[in-house]
Amino acid sequence: MADYPTHPDQMQAGWLAETLGFPADSLRGFSVRPVGTGQMCDSYRLALDWAQGVVDAPATIIAKCPSHDAASREVARTLGGYILEVKWYQTLAHEVGVPRPHCHFARIEEDGVSFLLLLGDLAPAAQGDQLRGAGPLEINLAIDAAAELHAPLWNSPRLAGIDWLQRDTRPIVRALFPSYFAQFRERYAQRLDPECLALGDGLVRKLDAYLAYEPSATTLQHGDLRVDNILFAPDQSACWVVDWQTLSIGAGARDLAYLIGTSISDPAERAALDRPAFDRWTNRLAALGVATDIDALWQDYRLGALSGYFMAVFASMSVERTERGDEMFAVMAERPARQAIALRSLDLL
Repeated sequence: MADYPTHPDQMQAGWLAETLGFPADSLRGFSVRPVGTGQMCDSYRLALDWAQGVVDAPATIIAKCPSHDAASREVARTLGGYILEVKWYQTLAHEVGVPRPHCHFARIEEDGVSFLLLLGDLAPAAQGDQLRGAGPLEINLAIDAAAELHAPLWNSPRLAGIDWLQRDTRPIVRALFPSYFAQFRERYAQRLDPECLALGDGLVRKLDAYLAYEPSATTLQHGDLRVDNILFAPDQSACWVVDWQTLSIGAGARDLAYLIGTSISDPAERAALDRPAFDRWTNRLAALGVATDIDALWQDYRLGALSGYFMAVFASMSVERTERGDEMFAVMAERPARQAIALRSLDLL
């Protein structure tokens, strides 16, 4: 059992004050309300009522906790999602340049489920809207943030020594994806057109090749880099990346293809952006000191277009079902399907 609270209902004002670096009696109380649309965790904004005279204390913070939904918690346990996010904040976030929230507290238990994160509140920055999609300024900010994540450990031998990133989930994915896609196809038969669903049939047939593909370069890969997982400043001058439960060692180009494929609602606009977005990303990597093989990375990008569709299928069958979630996963499948078809991604397998 954790010796710290794993939900705001279990928190005492004194514990929270001391955890944030202040005397126990300096926090008179706090209020709680849910925030965000994440389906793997529950997140809350804590408004802190400090005693008079307390200086440099945050007015609000974000508490991130295990999901209230048992199925989502089990998926997180099986795939190690909570471990990945906590370990990211504990060990890597401070040395990787990607913009992200400040972490006040990060602990997890050996069960891989009981955990707590206390993060800086970036309000008035606001979460992107997956259903609406992203505009040019948001996309450019996100591309630059992706490069700042990917550059520091690009092809680094250090990656092999990060033991908590060595979990191989491919056997689980190989076992579950075909049945998940059958359920996905049935659920979305009236929502997605036949061409989009046929892409899934092809992915099932080529699943072994997809899972065995070795990218041309490896680095830290966010794994779910879409606008729902990015906070944007009101004037679109900055962004911050959140939700690190799918962090892995993999292809940075996959993150980029996933971002572009899931974020642009109009297929023609997305098709016109694929290569310029890729060029912006590789140019930013070069500015950060990374030598790249452009042709090989473009192939990684083309194959990465399948990742948004893949995630939509897997996640939609793994987490608590909601009305917004149903439409979000439909969009997450539909947009990358158009991208993968245009880029002939399956032909690479």
